[in-house]
Amino acid sequence: LTLQKLLAAIHVGFKKRLKDSNFIFRHQENILPYSALPFYKPDLYFAVKMKALYPIFFLFMFAAWVGSEQLKEEEVFKLYDEAFGGKPFAKFEDNTRETKNTKLQAGVISSTAADRLIRKIRAPQTTPAPHTDLPTCLLCVCLSGSVYCEETDIDAVPPLPKETGYLYARFNRIKRINAKDFSEITTLKRIDLTGNLIDTIEEGAFSKLPLLEELTLAENRLTKLPALPPKLILFNANHNQLKSKVIKANFFKKLTNLVSLYLGDNALEMVPPNLPETLRTIHLQNNNITTVTDDTFCKSNNTRYIRHALNEVRLDGNPIFLAKFPNSFTCLKNLPSGKYF
Repeated sequence: LTLQKLLAAIHVGFKKRLKDSNFIFRHQENILPYSALPFYKPDLYFAVKMKALYPIFFLFMFAAWVGSEQLKEEEVFKLYDEAFGGKPFAKFEDNTRETKNTKLQAGVISSTAADRLIRKIRAPQTTPAPHTDLPTCLLCVCLSGSVYCEETDIDAVPPLPKETGYLYARFNRIKRINAKDFSEITTLKRIDLTGNLIDTIEEGAFSKLPLLEELTLAENRLTKLPALPPKLILFNANHNQLKSKVIKANFFKKLTNLVSLYLGDNALEMVPPNLPETLRTIHLQNNNITTVTDDTFCKSNNTRYIRHALNEVRLDGNPIFLAKFPNSFTCLKNLPSGKYF
């Protein structure tokens, strides 16, 4: 029934606009200048009946209509009028040469209007239900205690199975981490939220996870650090918006199991103080660090102190000349990477 209505509307529109359009264009009769014809080629003798376009246009419209939403009859006329420049043939009364030129120009559909007509007919009228309403293990991949929700366009942490040990939710649109997101998942050992839009983390979102060992919050929009669980081994907050004033003096000192700390590509003005003795790797590249002290990595009151664990320090990309601070690295096995002259 819908198809019948659509074709009937188009048919009526054509009959309305093609009244008195049964012209024969001949080279000798000079009824119309050939420059007015879009299909003109020089030195051709031809005749065209306008009504021959009926079946071609109907076939075109039927192909565009298949699989699309139905249009009301008035919408068809509106789109048709728009495509043909809003100049119906019915308003022309005489058959002078000038008038016939105007009719032809009014009847030639522009490619831009045709594209709009087709897009309107094919455009879906309903918005699909968001796939975030699906159960987590249909939206993501759940495998042996691991949940993979990478590049699924989720905007919040999905409900996790209670036995989840590893969560990978990278490259999504998550903006906020709530305390309840992980409150019942005490088995979590690794959380990777790289490449989201996180700018807010509620208090206690991670600190109450007793088994959490690795937390990656790289490539987000953090301006302050969340409280961290005591058994954390790796913490990665590269590519955020962190400044030194938001990191408390003993923030990392209590993390007695911390081995790897990544804070590169932020806005830190100094190396975080009181780093734990267990630390082996610290990346602070591409920040705004301008100075270090004798106590930054070493102990100024103990010249025999050797920091055995720390073997990789990155300070490259900072506005600091490390050669000006020779006593700051005497306890390290390897010199930090960065500018020395």
